[in-house]
Amino acid sequence: MSTASIATHQGPAFELCFHSLYREGHRLAFPCDPKGRVDMDGLSNRTLNDYLYARAVIGREFAWPMVESAA
Repeated sequence: MSTASIATHQGPAFELCFHSLYREGHRLAFPCDPKGRVDMDGLSNRTLNDYLYARAVIGREFAWPMVESAA
């Protein structure tokens, strides 16, 4: 079994998290690598739209994203 297959079965190790500036505990999180790079081609249409929205409203609705452990 390849490393990519193992990672897919175990789920992502990291998430890029956008925390809401106004709703405590609300966040949007997307699978990413340790440097915060999101594979946009691997996201569903709805998740891609959510990701692009979160990026567009940084500083207005969401704080600057942080890489967090998905565990």
